[in-house]
Amino acid sequence: MAKLSHLNDKGEARMVDVSAKTITQRSARAEGFVAMAPATLALVEGGTAKKGDVLATARLAGIMAAKKTHELIPLCHPLAITSAGVDFQLSREPCGLYVSAEVKVAGQTGVEMEALTAVSIACLTIYDMLKAVDKAMTVSGIRLIEKTGGRSGSFRAERRSER
Repeated sequence: MAKLSHLNDKGEARMVDVSAKTITQRSARAEGFVAMAPATLALVEGGTAKKGDVLATARLAGIMAAKKTHELIPLCHPLAITSAGVDFQLSREPCGLYVSAEVKVAGQTGVEMEALTAVSIACLTIYDMLKAVDKAMTVSGIRLIEKTGGRSGSFRAERRSER
C-alpha cells in the first residue's frame, strides 16, 4: 500500500512540502451531473428561473470556488491559478445538466482539487438557484476525468457512464 503524503511518520496530518518540486504546467478536468425534472431544465434552457441566469451564476461560483479551494480543504496549497473555466451540457435523457470544469496552473503541485471543487460548487449553485421549483434534484458523478503534468504524469478516466 502506498504511503499517504499528507501524513507524517506518526500518522498526523501535515501539508506536503512541495518546495523541491519543479514548476511545471499542470491541468485538471472534472465533471458532475445535476438531475432534475424536465420542467426545471426548461427554466434553465429558457432563462426564466426566478433567481436569474442559472448557468452564468453557477459558472462564476465554480470559478470562484476553484480560486478558494485552499480555504475550503485544509491541506491544499494556495495556488496562482492561470485558468479556470466551467461549462455545461443540457441533457434530456437523463434529464439534467452535465457540469465540467478545467483548471490550469504553472506550479509545484496539481490542480485536481481545484477542478473538483469548481464542479461541486457549480452543481450546488444550480441546486440553490432552482430548489424553489425542484427540491428533488440530485447531484452525482463528481469525479476527476483528466489531469496532466507533475511527477506522477497524466491520468484519464474511462468515459462517463450514462446516468
